[in-house]
Amino acid sequence: MDSVRQQKVSALIKRELATIFLDVAKSKLGGAFITVTQVRVTSDMSLARVYLSLFVKGEKEELLNQVKEIKGYIRGVLGKRLAKDLRKIPDLQFYIDDSLDYAAEIDRLLK
Repeated sequence: MDSVRQQKVSALIKRELATIFLDVAKSKLGGAFITVTQVRVTSDMSLARVYLSLFVKGEKEELLNQVKEIKGYIRGVLGKRLAKDLRKIPDLQFYIDDSLDYAAEIDRLLK
């Protein structure tokens, strides 16, 4: 169970990453639509697991690899935006959130 502090930091990072991905997707990721669905921060605030919903014509794994390649840039921008709120910016790990695909598959099976 997450502490109140972890929940607040997670929400703050999620909100800022959403705006960062709007800018980054246009310039560095070929206009892909990326949504931050969930952020989980460890208890020591050193690691943030970021779950992304990816809407792209090509392969999702390829886009995820592109996001991981520019992780340093994303963390730098996040650090500049959250410098007044957080002393240390957590390391970012990106994962594909496939809950929408799973829900669609369950819906298809039920029909």
